[in-house]
Amino acid sequence: MTLIDLASDPSAAVRKAVATRPDAPAQALRPLTRDPDRQVREAVARNPATSVGNLLRLVKDADRWVRWAVAGNPACDRSVRQVMSEAQDKELRGLLAETRELEPDLAARLVDDVSPEVRERLATHTHDPDVITALMADRTARVRKGIARNPRTTADQRSVLAQDPVVDVRAALVRAVELDEADLERLVDDRSVQVRLALAKSEVVPPHIRQALERDPDETVASAAREFRPGAGASPVIRAPRVGHRRSGTGPGRPGGTAR
Repeated sequence: MTLIDLASDPSAAVRKAVATRPDAPAQALRPLTRDPDRQVREAVARNPATSVGNLLRLVKDADRWVRWAVAGNPACDRSVRQVMSEAQDKELRGLLAETRELEPDLAARLVDDVSPEVRERLATHTHDPDVITALMADRTARVRKGIARNPRTTADQRSVLAQDPVVDVRAALVRAVELDEADLERLVDDRSVQVRLALAKSEVVPPHIRQALERDPDETVASAAREFRPGAGASPVIRAPRVGHRRSGTGPGRPGGTAR
């Protein structure tokens, strides 16, 4: 009863504190989904105690940070994800695309998403073999680049990606995943310096391949192979997305402060 009373406190700071409480009753959180202060609504959107009904209201909130916060709430169910898949907000659909346990029919909808960025994020994070197969044929290079970074591709799919006509796709592949010997031998002689350089710097390339690159005709590649030290470069590991997280001081824009 105290939390219910405090949910109508004149101080936004107090109402936000109520909104963050995992033990807050539904009677306290419900009015806070319509709170005039955005940060209060955002706190409700993050709260695992928030009901699905309230999440459905918040995922349509006029403020993007509130909508994006819903995407990271563990209480989200299929009905909330369905609304996300149909949203006009590209970033919201992108956050959905990074969801690990995404229903096959919703993933299939995102395979045909109008935004290449959404399809790329799906390609990078999906665990669904059918989605991976479908996106392998995507005409947009950045989508195939996303697939190249996905560690759940098969050996045959990686072999196809190793022969992709776009340099960025091949370069992303050699940095992210282990390849069969035949693919590696082909890539050692790749026509692109960028690909061979990525190969020389890759953490997942076996030593004998790097030794072959020490004799590369391009001195930049040869030098990178000779000077390689494990752990010295950027990690190729795909990290879990910080869904709906807004860092202080980043200002308006996408999560992390990137301008839309």
